[in-house]
Amino acid sequence: MNESIMRKCVCSLVLMAFCMMPELASVFGATISPSSINQERQALLNTGWWNDYRNISDHCDWEGISCNEAGTVTAIESWHMKTPSSKELLWIDKLNFTAFPNLVSLYLTGMGLRGTIPTAIGSLTNLSNLFLYNNHLHGSIPPQLGNLTQLQVLSLYNNSLVGSIPSTLGNLKSLYGLYLDSNDLEGSIPTEIGNLTKLSELSLFNNLLTGSIPPNLGQLESLTNFFLQANQIIGVIPVEFGNLKSLQTLYLSNNSLSGSIPPTLGRLGNLKHLFLDSNQIEGHIPEELGNLSKLEVLQLSHNKISGILPPKLLQMDKMSSLYLSSNQLCGSIPLKTMKCPYHTGVDLSHNLFNGTITSEIGCINDLSLSHNFLVGEIPFLFRRSFILSRLDLSYNNFSGKIHKELASLSYINLAYNSFDFSQDLDSKSNLPDYCYFQEDSLINDHHMPNFTYCHLLHQTNPQTRKSKPMIMLIVLPIIFFILLLLLSILYFSRCKPKKKCEGIETKNGDLFSIWNYDGKIAFEDIIEATEDFDLKYCIGTGAYGSVYRAQLPSGNIVALKKLHRVESQNPSFDKSFRNEVKMLTEIRHKNIVKLHGFCLHNRCMFLVYQYMERGSLFYILNNEVEAKELNWSKRVNVIKGMAQALSYMHHDCSPPIVHRDVTSSNVLLNSQLEACVSDFGTARLLDPDSSNQTLVVGTYGYIAPELAYTLRVTEKCDVFSFGVVTMETLMGKHPRELISASSNPTTQNMLVKDLLDSRLPLPLRKDAQDIYLVINVALSCLCFKPNLRPSMQQVTEKLSSFKFPLNLPFHEIFIHQVMSQDIFHLSSNFQE
Repeated sequence: MNESIMRKCVCSLVLMAFCMMPELASVFGATISPSSINQERQALLNTGWWNDYRNISDHCDWEGISCNEAGTVTAIESWHMKTPSSKELLWIDKLNFTAFPNLVSLYLTGMGLRGTIPTAIGSLTNLSNLFLYNNHLHGSIPPQLGNLTQLQVLSLYNNSLVGSIPSTLGNLKSLYGLYLDSNDLEGSIPTEIGNLTKLSELSLFNNLLTGSIPPNLGQLESLTNFFLQANQIIGVIPVEFGNLKSLQTLYLSNNSLSGSIPPTLGRLGNLKHLFLDSNQIEGHIPEELGNLSKLEVLQLSHNKISGILPPKLLQMDKMSSLYLSSNQLCGSIPLKTMKCPYHTGVDLSHNLFNGTITSEIGCINDLSLSHNFLVGEIPFLFRRSFILSRLDLSYNNFSGKIHKELASLSYINLAYNSFDFSQDLDSKSNLPDYCYFQEDSLINDHHMPNFTYCHLLHQTNPQTRKSKPMIMLIVLPIIFFILLLLLSILYFSRCKPKKKCEGIETKNGDLFSIWNYDGKIAFEDIIEATEDFDLKYCIGTGAYGSVYRAQLPSGNIVALKKLHRVESQNPSFDKSFRNEVKMLTEIRHKNIVKLHGFCLHNRCMFLVYQYMERGSLFYILNNEVEAKELNWSKRVNVIKGMAQALSYMHHDCSPPIVHRDVTSSNVLLNSQLEACVSDFGTARLLDPDSSNQTLVVGTYGYIAPELAYTLRVTEKCDVFSFGVVTMETLMGKHPRELISASSNPTTQNMLVKDLLDSRLPLPLRKDAQDIYLVINVALSCLCFKPNLRPSMQQVTEKLSSFKFPLNLPFHEIFIHQVMSQDIFHLSSNFQE
């Protein structure tokens, strides 16, 4: 053996001996300095975290403490410790980190620790695992962490850390796990992260990161999972990401990424989940994505992607979920080449697809094709490979027959199409027994607890079967005559608008009255501003009338609700209508839409309202761009505004006003996204003799359950509806399943975060506390027993003054934990 080889062997043996010194010291009878061991023990005692173990002299026997054979501490693990009950002890700087030079693992997780991360942690050069997640740490990440060159896992997620990610973390060449998500970190992603070639998991989601994605992250060939969603990242997806051959999960959702999808992503042979939704991505879907043989979920919704749907995406062996909604995809849907069965779901809604659909739709478990330009008949679904459970074909131009086999589905939505039930249904015999059908009605949602849904709205009225020749001979002449009559009436009415107005004034006297404008607005101004209520000025349609936008000669803009009903020739109705309107115009509240006046005539019956620039809450929640603008704090303010308006109507008006139809469509927002309740009292206004009893009141999906058997409208009905709209505001959609299954153990074991609108990042700090409180209040309002619901006055008080501490991180809270907190009873005890 030559000299150089011997020298290397000797050096290796010396290095091994140095690394094993604590163990060797024990074997050969040597000891670590007693002063250093006492220093470790004293440092542990000074925290107050181990007060229960003072009588045990050897701190290596304490819970959560591990030592090597030499008696020096190598690991501190909180999950084996009893967390101190006193918050005064829960400060991270109470632990003197410099006292543990041989520390290898530090786990201080879920303790509720406060304060900033001490820079002294940077002295623990033997540390390989640093876990400080699920605490209340604030301040910035100390750059000194870059000294921990032995570190393998750094986990700081779910704290309140701010500032930028230190570039010094690029020195941690041994790191394979970096978890900084769910903080308030700002700035750009350091390019030095690309130096961490052993990195397997990189989690940066739910922060405030800006800038673009560094292309050199494509050097991380060991990376298997990359989470960057819910930030403010701009720029393009680097083509270098095609080099990440180990990547299995890529989440870039809810950012502001632009450009097109790089075809190089088609090289990622191990990729299983690709989430690029809710960005500004343009261009076509690369056909190369069809080469991803292990891909299970592809989520590209809410972008600006155009072009056709590559047939390969429907032929992939592992693919189970394909989400491409809210883009600009066009052409026909290549269903005939699709792999069957497609076990989970396909969402192609809100695109520009055209053409027909084929029987292969039966191979998909959950299919949404709504809001496209599809035509033709619904094909007969062959029983072979038939797994279809949920089908949404609404807002297309489908026609023809409805096959009986659709009755087996758990959800059907065929609304806003051109089906003619007279051609294929005998007394609606092909419809499911549970299907609700109301002829010639406008119903946005129909909710039946623990039943399936069937939407068949805006269709031709069902009739018994008749021969086509008989229909042609009888119906067409009648239609022709009616059209001719209507055209004649329309022509003469448009030619003589002034004469019509004069006739109204002469016949009915003081018909037009607007208190707020001192009578300076003439009836002719309204007619001229809307061109006699031309449809181009119509901005919405509801149960009681159509709403028009009118700019008056003064420049002021008002909203006109032209009412459907025309009972004004009835003297008793005339008097009650005037009384009700006068009472409603006297209402003064910042969260109630102002009613300026009215016009009462059998042909010209409308109400004049304050104009709300941003439209209804329903519209905003269903608009992907505007829904993101309505962030968590604004949504909480909307809910508080609703509550204050209803509380005023119930408790500060004499007599009390019951709204009777609280829905997201009747909550309007101004230019500052502040909420105002509208349409209050309209149902009673139009039917004043109904008192508080009625056969039909409210909107399906928002109606209190007791109305099914009592038919009595009370303030508690409004409370229930408020609870529905509150949850809709937080979830971004109608909470139908939650309402019907709130007592179900499966539902109660859901995480609260899974309820919230996924278009927004999870709430942090104050927003999280507010949302916890709002959900608690909303669930109490949804109680099926009216007497157990709070009053709107109680709701307002709790939302404005009650602060409920979060004992757990928000993303770990379950629904049953929220439901178990009776804040109305609890707060009254506090007051006592």
